[in-house]
Amino acid sequence: SWAASAIGVSCAVVLGIGGLAALAAPAQAGITANAEVSRPAAVGRVSHVILIGISGLDWTDISRSQTPALWQLAERDSVGSLVDSAVRTYACPADAWLTVNSGARATATGKPEPCSLPPVLQSAADASGTAPARVPAMDGAAGDSIEEINAPYSYGPCWGVLAGTNVRAATCPAQPAVPYARCATAIGPGAALALSSPAGDVQNYAADLGGTPRSLLAACPLTVVDLGSLPATGPGGGARAVAARVASRQVARIVAAAPPGTAIVVAGIGDVAAPHVHAIIISGPGFGPGLLKAASTRQPGMVVSTDLTPTILHWLGRGYGNLVGSVIQSSSRGALTSAIAMLKAQDTAAQVYRDTLGWFFLIYAVAEGFAFGLVALTLRGDGVERRKRRVSAYRTAGIAGASVPAGSFLANLVPWGQLSHPALLLYGLALAWSAVVAVVALTGPWRRDPLGSAGCVGAITAAIIAIDVITGSHLQLSTPFGLPVLVAGRWYGIGNNALGPYAAGGLIAATWAAGAALRGGSRARALATAGLIAIFVLLACATPAWGAKVGGTIAMTPAFLLLLAAIAGIRITPLRAGLIAVSGLIVITAFAVLSYIYPAVGVSDVSAFVGHVIHGSAGPILNRKANANLHSVTETWFTPIVPVVVALFGLMIIWPERLRLLMLARAIELQPLLRPLLTAIWTAGVLGWLADDSGVSVTAAMLPLALPLVIVIVTLVAEPSPAAAPHARSAPDWAASGPVQAPRWQV
Repeated sequence: SWAASAIGVSCAVVLGIGGLAALAAPAQAGITANAEVSRPAAVGRVSHVILIGISGLDWTDISRSQTPALWQLAERDSVGSLVDSAVRTYACPADAWLTVNSGARATATGKPEPCSLPPVLQSAADASGTAPARVPAMDGAAGDSIEEINAPYSYGPCWGVLAGTNVRAATCPAQPAVPYARCATAIGPGAALALSSPAGDVQNYAADLGGTPRSLLAACPLTVVDLGSLPATGPGGGARAVAARVASRQVARIVAAAPPGTAIVVAGIGDVAAPHVHAIIISGPGFGPGLLKAASTRQPGMVVSTDLTPTILHWLGRGYGNLVGSVIQSSSRGALTSAIAMLKAQDTAAQVYRDTLGWFFLIYAVAEGFAFGLVALTLRGDGVERRKRRVSAYRTAGIAGASVPAGSFLANLVPWGQLSHPALLLYGLALAWSAVVAVVALTGPWRRDPLGSAGCVGAITAAIIAIDVITGSHLQLSTPFGLPVLVAGRWYGIGNNALGPYAAGGLIAATWAAGAALRGGSRARALATAGLIAIFVLLACATPAWGAKVGGTIAMTPAFLLLLAAIAGIRITPLRAGLIAVSGLIVITAFAVLSYIYPAVGVSDVSAFVGHVIHGSAGPILNRKANANLHSVTETWFTPIVPVVVALFGLMIIWPERLRLLMLARAIELQPLLRPLLTAIWTAGVLGWLADDSGVSVTAAMLPLALPLVIVIVTLVAEPSPAAAPHARSAPDWAASGPVQAPRWQV
């Protein structure tokens, strides 16, 4: 009991660490949005492009009465949500404009929020027209250069890509080498940042639209306009509404003066008070009333700021090399009011995730630790009835706690972001679904099997995540174990927090299925059953069109092979151990190359990385991910505890007797698949930590499911309920054929 309680307390500590580390993780720890390998078809004849930035513009700022021009544009054209993807989760306006400049995450300052003043702009432009301008910060004339500031983050921005003024092709091998027309007009300071060359030169600059913008907008194929920032909400909310009305009138002037065949983008480029999902509207050929989409997110209506640069270059008929973004396109939509309600809900869900994640994991950790500790304290003793109650209590507490990840995903079946009290609704739905999963696991016919209830929870969790990634990853968005939208790291596939429960759930489910087949006396059937589960779990994870998870594939493939080897009775020699260790890397490399050669297999960041390797630009990506992984260990003062806990559990698996973990030792003796299962889970956790850029967060996120279920299995095997004894039967004939011995407990 005390051993199980200690494990539960350790779970609580590490679970809290995982939640807080995930909350504090910087944007650079995320996975870069995928590059689109295949070029989309042209959307129609585009003669000019006008990009209008209104920093902080949200869908709550746009209405028929307050901003009629923006509303009319949204009614007849395509709408969406824009996630500003800069270096940090909070994207200052200057950071966002520099991201548009290079098509890669960028920042104007090496300091975290709050935002510093934007870089100084030097220009002689007046109301009479345009004039050359200069941004001294680009080449370091006023201190550290923008290039030096961005170097530590390893996103490798190639300055001047949008304006076609990149003159450093040697340092930007992924960009097209063919020069193109460089005529572009910047209106406003943010626009100057977007169209600056690597040396800081802006060829055509105007401070504002002036009295007659028609000639100004027609002067060049590309015009970028900065209409300023909306004030923060709060006591000055009236000022924000006034600023939005002024911006709407300016947009009306631009739309009226735009040349025929112009593609117009109105976007909330940059945050002004807190990170938000902003509004974006695109008007022009191929963009009628619709909902925006992009391969970078695969989510309806959602695009990212790094998509703007390749989209604009594509419209102008220019190559965009191997930029990380995708070309924005349009899909059909229903009524505008319904579409805007959905887009507002995306921001609401993102805010709920940001504001409540730390509290969720803290409460979750305390509740699990308290539950196991309470059982250990109140149900001590060796009496038959007390043992029975203790076993039942441990099983109920463990199954209930381990069901929470599955319940949190199922909560997204309801559009809680569009309803009142969204945070309360999210966590209420998560608890309700968790209760359903727990009841199924505790009351089904499998409950008589010591592995049954735990295997049921593992199978449900793995199945939910696998089916979700196959169908678009909609259940993971903005849920506690899912994908954080504002981090702008990943919008599809298996998220870093979901990887741990997914791997542990799949391994426990495979062990449960194999154990059931072994009791029937067939090692071949056990191997086939567990192998099919492993293939399904790995395919959903590794396939670029679905999970697209590099670190997960590298971690889970060796773990499943270790488990299958134990089931098959295969001895692990040093050579076999080496092959198993690199098996995940081999599998994901094969998928990546296949996807790059045949894009129909599924284009994602996995296949895009092959393109970076071919073009010689993979170094910054690997460097960034390695730095993010190392940084995860020192994210806070308590994250170094995670490696200690991992090492402790490794020792517990190897030497339970020496550590006087008598219950665990007895369980390993009675259930021969338990040690292979624990070894596989430990292997997946360690390799997930080492192979993923989120580092220890992956391992920490595995513990909420793995540890309670291990406690349940150990308790039921080592101290079974007396009611289960009549179901025991003799060992089957296969027991003597290999190193995996028949379990004494046969159900």
